Amino acid sequence: MTSARQIVLASASPRRRMLLETLGLPHRIVPSAVDEVPDPGESPSAFARRAALDKARAVFGIVPDAPVLAADTVVEVRGRILGKPRDDEDARRMLASLAGSTHRVHSGVALVRSGAEASLVDTTTVEFVPMEVEAIDWYVRSGEPRDKAGAYAIQGIGGLFVRSIEGSPHTVVGLPVHRLPELFRTCGVDFWDLLR
Repeated sequence: MTSARQIVLASASPRRRMLLETLGLPHRIVPSAVDEVPDPGESPSAFARRAALDKARAVFGIVPDAPVLAADTVVEVRGRILGKPRDDEDARRMLASLAGSTHRVHSGVALVRSGAEASLVDTTTVEFVPMEVEAIDWYVRSGEPRDKAGAYAIQGIGGLFVRSIEGSPHTVVGLPVHRLPELFRTCGVDFWDLLR
């Protein structure tokens, strides 16, 4: 088991940064510039896992002095991937497709260090309440949907539209923290030593 003083988070996401800060996991941030585009025929969960691994590998190529953690989150509706909305109209369309139905959120997570890498995907099922057009317009005007997969933030005012979840809320936020000890162990990094 390798001991490390800190990790590199390959993400500019303030939500992922906040989760690591809450855990007290020492880290520095080096965002990845990898394009998040699914391959033809790639399943939503496979895409989330591959995108996370691609990001971790890319940043490790720049900063090879510490383990690199990366994540990618996708929302799946009836087998279709909802990424981040291109604009407010796209956000309205996404929210209308989620309203009154159930969807799945897949968060892929990867850790890359010298001589080893590991990745996994965690999935949570989310049920939305029915949403009137006025509610969708109000939420889009709030600005919150703009940089969120599926055009909502469960930890923000988007939680107003969530009837139930099955799985971890952190998976929906973008980093399934309950799976980090497993991921680090698989990659040969002592997670608990980092927290000490």
